[in-house]
Amino acid sequence: MKLLYEGKAKRLFETERPDELLMEFKDDATAFNGEKKEQLENKGRVNKKLSLLLYNLLEKEGIKTHFIRDVDEINMIVKRVEIILVEVVTRNVVAGSLAKRTGLKEGHVLTEPIVETYYKDDSLGDPLINSDHIRVLKLASEDEVNELKRQSLTINKDLTAFFTSIGIQLVDFKLEFGRVYPDFKEVILADEISPDTCRFWDIETGEKMDKDRFRRDLGDVIESYEQVLTRVEDAVLH
Repeated sequence: MKLLYEGKAKRLFETERPDELLMEFKDDATAFNGEKKEQLENKGRVNKKLSLLLYNLLEKEGIKTHFIRDVDEINMIVKRVEIILVEVVTRNVVAGSLAKRTGLKEGHVLTEPIVETYYKDDSLGDPLINSDHIRVLKLASEDEVNELKRQSLTINKDLTAFFTSIGIQLVDFKLEFGRVYPDFKEVILADEISPDTCRFWDIETGEKMDKDRFRRDLGDVIESYEQVLTRVEDAVLH
């Protein structure tokens, strides 16, 4: 199959159907816009399985995703979409860059979710942008931006309730959306939902269970990812 796109954590391949792609989850771990890199065994498998479980969970709540069918441990078939170059980050608790930008203490619980938008461009470092930037750069229409924020807040509500029920605090998370091939009008959830794209903290201990373990050299990265997967599996499958 022809390689269509390769990112930091995934590869996309064309299939026999023009409206379907094969998405492969890689073991590559990166941080700080690719400056820190490492191969972590089983990362692709864990992230793929977790994304699949969460896709199915959200689909039951009425959220449309790009998932079509499972293939194997690291691959799935997804709808072909044109990725909107606006990453949507929803924050429930102060952490990471939000602490640096606001001076609020990491761990401070926000009274309401904050939705931020970032320009998906590695060469620029994925900068924070607002609706005026999005309009001038012609990244998305006003209606699409509203839809991205609406879907993100709905997903946040669903996922926050779910993760709370399994003892995990959903601190913040990044989502990507795409316009569905071939008319590129309908906007659906794409990319992945995993410890690479979310901040997960254990509610009882405060232990970080996400990519910050790699960013901050805390160790036990895959072990923490596996803990998240195990809790999600137990809740969803039993």
